Amino acid sequence: MNCSSSSLQEPSNKRVKPVTKTLSANSTPQQVKVTPLKKLSLSIQRSIGSRNENRLFSFSPRTRSRDSGSAKKRSSKLWSETFDSSGEELCAREIKRQEVIFELMQGERMLVEDLHLVKKNYYEPMLKLAIMTQDELNQIFGILDTLPPLHQEQQARLLSLHQHEAPCGIHVCFFALQLPHLHIYKAYCCNQVAAKALLDHKRRNPAVHNFLQLCQESAFSRKLDVWSFLDLPRSRLVKYPLLLKELLKHSVPEHPDHAALSQAVSVVQAIISMINRKAGEAECEYYRKRLCYLYENQGEEDVSRSRLLLCHGELKNNKGQRLHVFLFETILVLTRLVTHNDQLEFQVYRQPIPLPELVLEDLCDGEVRVGGSIRGAFTTTNERAKNFFRVSFRDRVRGQAHTLQANDSFNKQQWVSSIRHAMVASREQNASPAASQDTPSTLINLSDLSLNCHEDRDKMEDR
Repeated sequence: MNCSSSSLQEPSNKRVKPVTKTLSANSTPQQVKVTPLKKLSLSIQRSIGSRNENRLFSFSPRTRSRDSGSAKKRSSKLWSETFDSSGEELCAREIKRQEVIFELMQGERMLVEDLHLVKKNYYEPMLKLAIMTQDELNQIFGILDTLPPLHQEQQARLLSLHQHEAPCGIHVCFFALQLPHLHIYKAYCCNQVAAKALLDHKRRNPAVHNFLQLCQESAFSRKLDVWSFLDLPRSRLVKYPLLLKELLKHSVPEHPDHAALSQAVSVVQAIISMINRKAGEAECEYYRKRLCYLYENQGEEDVSRSRLLLCHGELKNNKGQRLHVFLFETILVLTRLVTHNDQLEFQVYRQPIPLPELVLEDLCDGEVRVGGSIRGAFTTTNERAKNFFRVSFRDRVRGQAHTLQANDSFNKQQWVSSIRHAMVASREQNASPAASQDTPSTLINLSDLSLNCHEDRDKMEDR
């Protein structure tokens, strides 16, 4: 995650224009000049936002005609816009603190609104119209219905503190001590892989596709797809440590919040690390169960020992065949996408290659002859001869080598880098079996779990 931000250097004793808090949270901000206080607030908000690669609603609205319904815009305020220009004076540090606290509070409110929106506009209509069965909807939406009360409680606590405490004395200790309840996100995040796969599969049904398309074109959705809403809880979870660190940064060591904030940062990072590890294990288990083997001794035992799926996605071999490749922590598996009983499965292709036996070759552009000797003679400089790499056994008797093509140079480098890191990790683990297998504490976006995973099922070969 990119954590770069422009830091504002202000003297600790600098005073800015006096401000006084107004408790009317729903009042519409008037058009006023951009004051130095508002400039500072905008800069702080951009600084916090630029650290999060998973901005919840950073999109460019499409231009529509006057006759078309415009997208429903979400109102957004700065903390400085909830204050009058007279009364208590605040230093620059405290203004920064208040902007972060205000964003915490607004984030809780917006998440609750969107979770209710999902239930009202997606779950309930699809159930009532029998577009999907209740079991299918429960699989896709998971425990989403249990999350709003948690965030409503958080929002109420923050709002109560914001209204009844003097601005310089706002304490978030109570909020920080409630962070362990985020453990409930483990079940939600672990279900996301299966939920996303089922949703993508059900989109092939015209009724489901048309309903979701109409919803996305409606004003209430802000032009967001249903999965954008289903991924909001994970996005919010990822943002907590960023906001708490920013709050800690603008709290002096003597501040009553300082110790609780330090503890809160550690707690939430540990929770995210645990959820990330469990979600990775759930993803690995999901795909392991969907591998089908054509014959015995095809690496099933090595696959079953893998707890993590490092990456997966679609590649082509030098004959133009589409293969779905899985890089587990112990083995590289090439598969073909097939359909069995209306369910997608991955038929293991050739012999999987255990990482200790894997040889990786990064091939230069033009080195590979594509599609056979006749076509290959005319394609050495063609676009099709680019972005290849080769994987094989150290002992060529053990199995076939595979020359694989990524769709562009960046994707190729992702694959080559991922395979190299996996090979190094495998060697280190074999040299030190007791080494820890913990993963970094970053809750990755589900859409980033695969590399170039374009599921063009109609073109896949079922043989």
